[in-house]
Amino acid sequence: MEFPVINMEKLNGEERAATMAKIKDACENWGFFEILNHGIETEFMDRVESMTKGHYQKCMEQRFKEMVASKGLDSVQTEIKDLDWESTFHIRHLPQSNISEIPDLADDYRKLMKEFAGKLEKLAEELLDLLCENLGLEKGYLKNTFYGSKGPTFGTKVSNYPPCPKPDLIKGLRAHTDAGGIILLFQDDKVSGLQLLKDGEWVDVPPMRHSIVVNLGDQLEVITNGKYKSVEHRVVAQTDGTRMSLASFYNPGSDAVIYPAPALLENEAEDDQKKNQLVYPKFVFEDYMKLYAALKFQAKEPRFEAMKAVAAV
Repeated sequence: MEFPVINMEKLNGEERAATMAKIKDACENWGFFEILNHGIETEFMDRVESMTKGHYQKCMEQRFKEMVASKGLDSVQTEIKDLDWESTFHIRHLPQSNISEIPDLADDYRKLMKEFAGKLEKLAEELLDLLCENLGLEKGYLKNTFYGSKGPTFGTKVSNYPPCPKPDLIKGLRAHTDAGGIILLFQDDKVSGLQLLKDGEWVDVPPMRHSIVVNLGDQLEVITNGKYKSVEHRVVAQTDGTRMSLASFYNPGSDAVIYPAPALLENEAEDDQKKNQLVYPKFVFEDYMKLYAALKFQAKEPRFEAMKAVAAV
């Protein structure tokens, strides 16, 4: 069972069809894949990594240690189920950026993260078009569906997972699926910890230098009517080394209406006489997010059922 790694350069030559098939298989059977040669320069990524780690050491590490001490977490004896062993802050890029309001960020780091967001946004849209191609949807379909009236919602969660004395008792990040659209992760290539659930087993997402890990959120499961699945994943804290993680979420706009793509339902109906049997609900993205906020660390199926009930009213 080999974790899918896609060399994006191969989309430009005679291996395109085979590479597209690999992406299709990853979306249908893993919900995750890792991309190399994705167009973001390695030197640029190195700068992002060193400044992110520098910012953590300078501004956040001490705060995290104080939090751990105040809660007595360094000497826990029983499993802690309502807390994550992570130090994070969130940057919103779209529809309006809040990067100028985040305290403690050095000006050159702010500028760098803004530039990084621009590159990731472009990459997310490229990937969405590759998914459209594999699904047989017109180019731009997913981007347009995400658009709403103000464009997509896009933001980055900057996390550091410090060494943890009891990784068997405290998760770095508890198991969950991502609520949104497509997620692009730039993770530490030395300290591992990210795992996904595949066929009932936890599988490591391999740390690779200069790669971007891509995973699909709940909204893509709905739009593809379950053809692609969002997959449960977690971060296991490590006893040594601090793991850096920059997860950028390219999500629908708050008022975007999400529902299974009609073209895919037609194909299904032809395939096995399902005759447009809708499996997934239709809803406004913001309504889904309100529900998700309360139920993030629970199974996604009841969330979909709850949205069906809302739609039926």
